[in-house]
Formats: sequence, structure tokens, C-alpha cells
Amino acid sequence: MQPSLDISQNKSLLWLMAIACGLCAGANYYAQPLISSIQEYYQVPESQVALTVTIAQVSYALGLLFIVPLGDMLNKTRLIPLLMFGAALGLLICAMATNLPMLWIGTMLAGLFSVAAQILIPLATMAVKPEKTGEVVGFLMSGLLVGILLSTSISGLLSELFHWKTIYALSSMSLLVLGVYLKGQLPNMPRMRLTYGVIFKSMGLLLREEPRLLLRSLIGACAFAAMSMLFSTIALLLTQQPFFLSDVTVGLVTIVGVFGALSTRFIGRWADRGYIKQLSWMGGSLLAGSWLFLYFGGMFLISYILGYALINLGLAIIHSCNQNVIFQLRPDAKSRLNSIYMTLYFVGGACGSALGVYAWHHGGWKMTCLFGLGLALGAILFIMLDQWQQSRIRTQH
Repeated sequence: MQPSLDISQNKSLLWLMAIACGLCAGANYYAQPLISSIQEYYQVPESQVALTVTIAQVSYALGLLFIVPLGDMLNKTRLIPLLMFGAALGLLICAMATNLPMLWIGTMLAGLFSVAAQILIPLATMAVKPEKTGEVVGFLMSGLLVGILLSTSISGLLSELFHWKTIYALSSMSLLVLGVYLKGQLPNMPRMRLTYGVIFKSMGLLLREEPRLLLRSLIGACAFAAMSMLFSTIALLLTQQPFFLSDVTVGLVTIVGVFGALSTRFIGRWADRGYIKQLSWMGGSLLAGSWLFLYFGGMFLISYILGYALINLGLAIIHSCNQNVIFQLRPDAKSRLNSIYMTLYFVGGACGSALGVYAWHHGGWKMTCLFGLGLALGAILFIMLDQWQQSRIRTQH
């Protein structure tokens, strides 16, 4: 369906949507550098505080599975601000939490409703010309990825300067104000007359009828799992011998990933021109090659920084290509497609985090790099299968 409104021409709205994506996604990562400060504030075991990170991830995954599909059933223009208000409420509860269980409740609400970003992106694809889809998705993904990357460093910095609750209060107010403004700016798009049960039944059918959706989801899952191994081990490596970096400095190291995040708009533009195959191979190669730099990064900080930048760039390329592909499979089911893709994507991320911790405790940095390379090769294997499947389809036609 040709959109009646092309929001690619509305730069201010696109910027606000990208910022909203970044704020929503970043809300799930604030606690990561604050574990010791929260533990000291509540005087509870560190293992209990670490559950805050897990609660954020699990609640976000539940939101991806159970809330994002509603984008194909309800009015996205009303649903998105409502979810942003819910996330703002969760963050406000975190800022006012007088005990750890209260912090967990706020974290759960923030994680559950911060999936607003994953409904914003399908909405954008419905409100642009088809040839602009990749560019617009890439631009919004830049905001989302930058939000994730900056969330940990900013929360750590504000904790050092003021208080660990500062980031929650500021983020809550920002989401509330932005949600109110977007409510009157987002384009109205038609919705389908579907029930919740039909939505979930159709998601199963989509997986069976669209094999490329599953393959692209597995590519993303392996790629994000490789990246998540770094998320789970970066502090373990860089705060110990031979680096002994502070928490704030560790956060600064991750900023190099912003260059990869900012590249997604340009990647999307090339994807729109039909270079999905070439870009996918480039992303897979960067993903695998980054682990060579990361391996030597166990001894040389500059090598680690280069590897971290390359893996972020590789992930950004793969993720942009994946979303460009899946959003063109079924124009009438974009929220459901995104729900399936992002759920598997974050399941991969959770598995990668667990593998990273396991590898570190059983074989140190060498085993971590070996596991990471294995996941990158897994992504390349699924890229090969995707290309083989597309070649067969072209041959048949």
C-alpha cells in the first residue's frame, strides 16, 4: 500500500522518533554500570542487585513477544505514546524506589513498555515510499543503537557526578515529554481488524510460510549473541590485569561503537538499492574478523577498541539488512514480523551473555573469543543458507 504521507521528508519528526527509540531501548541498560552503587545504597547482596539486569532483559523480551504484535491490531499512533508513558512510569518508580523490590517493579514496567521503539519502526516503514524504507529504518536504528551504547556510560557518569537515581529521573521526564509531543505528530495509519488470538496464530503461520523470516532472525540472533558476549565480559576483562580501568573509563571504551550505530542510515540506503547480499557478507566478515582484534585485545587495549568498533559495525550492517528484508515480506504484518525477529534476536543476546560468563569462568578470555568466533561463523552459515534459498527461488522462476 502506498503511504499517503512520506515522513522521510519530515526531518524533525524523524529525529524525534529516533530519539524516542534511543530513550526506550537505553532504559533497559541503565543498571549495568550501577550494580555496586545500588548494592551499597540498599545494603543487600550484589547477587540480588544483579537480578535487576536480568529482570530488564526478561521483561523486554516478554514485551517483544506479547505487546509488539498489538501494533497490527491497535492504532499505532495511540499505542506508541501510551507505551512510552508506561515506560516513563516504570523509570519514575525506579527513581523513587526505597527498596530493591520496588526497583525491580519499576525495572519490569520500564522493560515491558519500552518496546514502543519496536512499534515505532514498523510504523515508519508504513509511512514512507518503499524505496526509502531502508534509509528510514536505518536512521531510527541509529537512534536505538546509540541509545543502548550511551545509556551505560551516561548512567555511570551521572552516578559519579550526582546519584545513581539521576538517570532514571531524567529519562522518565524525557520519555513523558516526548510521548506527549509525539502523540500529536505521528501519522495515522490504517489498522487491521484482528483479535489477539488470531494475531498469535498468524505469527506461527508467518514462521512456517516465510522461511526467510526464520533465517534472517537466526542471522540476527547469532550476531547479537556474539555482541552480547562482549557486554557480559567487558568489565571482567578491562577492570583486571593488565588494564585496571575504572567503571567510567570502561564506559568510555564502548563509545567507539557509536560509529557503527551511526552508519545504519547509510547502510539502509545501500540496502534500498539492492545490495543486501553484498552488505550481508560484509557484516558477517566484520563480525568474524573483529574477534582476531579482540583476541589480542586481551593484551593490548588499542586492539580491543578496534575489535569492539568492528563488531559493532558488523552487527549494525547485519541488523539493518535483516530488517530491510523482513519488512518487505508481508506489508500487512510488519509489527508481527518485527515481534518474531526481535524476540529471537534478544533470545540470542541472552544466550550470548550466558555463554560469555560461562566461557570466561571456564577458559578465560581465550575461550570467550573462541565462543564469540563460533557465533560469528554461525551467523555466516545462516547468511549462506539465506543466499542459497534465494538462488533456488530465482532459478525456479
